[in-house]
Amino acid sequence: MTPAPLSVIGHWTSVIRHSAPRRGRLLAVLLACLVGTVAPALAEPSAPPLPVLPAQASFSEPGYHVWCGAPIAGDDGRYHLLYSRWPAAATFAPGWALRSEIAHAVADTPLGPYRPTGVVLPARGLNPATGEKFWDADVAHNPNVLRLPDGRFALFYTGNHGDGTSFATHRNHQRIGVALAARPEGPWTRLDHPVLDVGPRPEDFDSLCVTNPAAAVAPDGSILLLYKAVTQEAGKPLGGRVRHGVARATRVEGPYEKLATDVFAGEGADNKTWMLVEDPFIWWDAHDRTWHGLGRDVAGRYTGDRGAIARFVSTDGLRWRPAARPLFVPGAYPLAAGGRSTARLERPALLFVADRPAVFFGAANGYAPPPGLSYNVQFPLAPVSP
Repeated sequence: MTPAPLSVIGHWTSVIRHSAPRRGRLLAVLLACLVGTVAPALAEPSAPPLPVLPAQASFSEPGYHVWCGAPIAGDDGRYHLLYSRWPAAATFAPGWALRSEIAHAVADTPLGPYRPTGVVLPARGLNPATGEKFWDADVAHNPNVLRLPDGRFALFYTGNHGDGTSFATHRNHQRIGVALAARPEGPWTRLDHPVLDVGPRPEDFDSLCVTNPAAAVAPDGSILLLYKAVTQEAGKPLGGRVRHGVARATRVEGPYEKLATDVFAGEGADNKTWMLVEDPFIWWDAHDRTWHGLGRDVAGRYTGDRGAIARFVSTDGLRWRPAARPLFVPGAYPLAAGGRSTARLERPALLFVADRPAVFFGAANGYAPPPGLSYNVQFPLAPVSP
């Protein structure tokens, strides 16, 4: 079978974008047939689709830094985006650690345009039962959303509290929580405690803070949670090594049992690197019965491209390895207006339509000097052969 020309792929990508959700799903199947032989076979059972470059859409909000981006399809036939935002005046950093809140946007098609509807996890101050601040009193960040087997939606996030001025205090108070809702737009009900806390011993790999939750439903209905952690280190207020761990719970509310440490740690000289991977996103693929993941290749260890989005696979969700073809999105990706992006891409996430990956979401332009603002970009996915 001869691969479809790029002009045909581009045509059908446009049609899918502007189609009603149900019709768009049917057209997505047609697109899969058109381009099914573009790429060579992989060593693992199957590969997720690859992004069509350049970026086809973006989402921003005037007056705010927009970061993260957790997309999900709703029962209403629309597509929902949970994202972090904070005032531009707070600057990108330390603003994300001091002022971030989680907001919601909605679209009629997978590629948008997404329309902001309001904040769903704002600052919440004091716990009336104790008179003290909630663990997530001041900040909600790093949204990661999934559908539970019982039909509810679960929003994992990072929360913190502090004095409103100290970056180190807020950053080091990061813990992982979950909120639950019947619909992606909420209302969301939070727990009064984190579902994942730091390790109890100073030498634990996650003794200082835990953040960047990446959760997915396992085939047995349990919740697998991959997370980023920082260890305490004497003389360093922000701690030492940044590594990842895996925890599991039979119920989304917990308790979570920590099962793996030093995920993506590397070996030999690599193990001395401060951080190899950041911002994981994971999912279980029932079609090939394999765990798949995305993450930012911080040091270029896996793709040879520093800052690229890399692909990982796992048979058990605990031990991860780079995919046979690890590069998912290059560190400098092409822009629709021409040239290549110089703003690093972070916080990868996928929108699934009919249980298959359909659109890649990524946060861009972080740490840009004022008046630059961060935003979210979206790439449609082109299927590849298994």
